Amino acid sequence: MSADVMSEEQLQAAKNLTAIVYALQAVGFVLGITWVVAIIVNYVKKEDVQGTRLESHFRWQIRTFWFGLVWAVLGFLFMITIIGWFVGMFILMVDATWIIYRVVKGWLRLNDGKQMYVRA
Repeated sequence: MSADVMSEEQLQAAKNLTAIVYALQAVGFVLGITWVVAIIVNYVKKEDVQGTRLESHFRWQIRTFWFGLVWAVLGFLFMITIIGWFVGMFILMVDATWIIYRVVKGWLRLNDGKQMYVRA
């Protein structure tokens, strides 16, 4: 649904859903399963926000999930080896910091009514 055909109520509901996904991502540091719920919501509702400023938030959230997962797996793989334990911990710490940054940055821009960055 594009921005021109969305009512104010629908746009507000989509904004609330986007905020809920950011909350699920944040809670994911304590309860990992909420990351899975968040990404499912992103993919199921992705078409509903198409053509709105919220589309960029969904793209941001989806990329945060997938890139965060790739780096977490890489960090855990390094931790399996004795030599790579410190490297793995470093990767996991950088990954966690990057994810926190993206969740906070996205949530603040959503709250300010701004879209996420759009690449040309």
